[in-house]
Amino acid sequence: MFARYALIVLFLTLPITLAAQPLPSWNEGKSRTAIMDFVELVTDEGGPGFVPTAERIAVFDNDGTLWAEKPAYTQLLFAVDRVKAMAPSHPEWKGEQPFKGILENDLEAALAGGEEALMKIIMATHAGMTTGEFEAEAADWFETARHPETGKAYTEMVYQPMLEVMEYLRANGFKTFIVSGGGVELMRVFAEEVYGVPPEQVVGSSIKAEFEMRNNEPVIVKQPELNFINDKAGKPVAINHHIGRRPIAAFGNSDGDLQMLQWTTAGDGPRLGVIVHHTDAEREWAYDRKSHVGKLDQALNEAPDREWVVVDMKAEWNVIYPDKGQ
Repeated sequence: MFARYALIVLFLTLPITLAAQPLPSWNEGKSRTAIMDFVELVTDEGGPGFVPTAERIAVFDNDGTLWAEKPAYTQLLFAVDRVKAMAPSHPEWKGEQPFKGILENDLEAALAGGEEALMKIIMATHAGMTTGEFEAEAADWFETARHPETGKAYTEMVYQPMLEVMEYLRANGFKTFIVSGGGVELMRVFAEEVYGVPPEQVVGSSIKAEFEMRNNEPVIVKQPELNFINDKAGKPVAINHHIGRRPIAAFGNSDGDLQMLQWTTAGDGPRLGVIVHHTDAEREWAYDRKSHVGKLDQALNEAPDREWVVVDMKAEWNVIYPDKGQ
């Protein structure tokens, strides 16, 4: 009788025990250990590294850090689909770059003009819409659009190990922010549902907007003018402007995150800088120093001296995306 009772107790408590194990999609190794040691250090109220809850701020890049960024940034792929949908009303685009390249499915030609071409695409496809119209358009796109190589919904291309890090930090009193070069309004469409990050904790790039009255209703209308690029040196500036506290932990994957990592880890007290290194060509993509998307060069060089954690995706993640069978 006692043996049967003991087995029942064991069975009932087993799921709770398993659930209590943090970061289950991470293999045992230096990165998992470094993250957990840091959290233990800053949450130990009697210890020398204790950080009050209000100061436990963690910032995360999005593209390439929280979800896939190959073969192109999701913001661009959204804009490309918008160009194709709007093309019947713009016959002039057939002979005008970057639109000509998009309509001919030649993204390389479309983007040959660099940042100027990209901004031209964004302005043409975003400006003139109200924020409500944009949100509805983006939500519909995320419902139907699929990644060109995996066939997955873009919101399924998130990294399970990083979802676990965000949950683990929040469970230990951290407030998590997304600080990305992507458009702030596009990210806010899915960030709360996918990452558990509310709209007010999303910091991104933006174009200007103005208040208008349309049909006697107040609206905010996106304008064909750049407001702020939240990338590279812009990230610490945006963090200071929007958050008002220097983070104690920063997670990135490219040189676009270099200054955010530098700014975060230069503060007083315990600090954590983490770089997601894309090393898994079989389950995802392998790229770093020579990549046109998510280039990781200078940040990788500085990581050892600055004691940043460099995550080897292939070796340290037993799962990439949050689905079965990996």
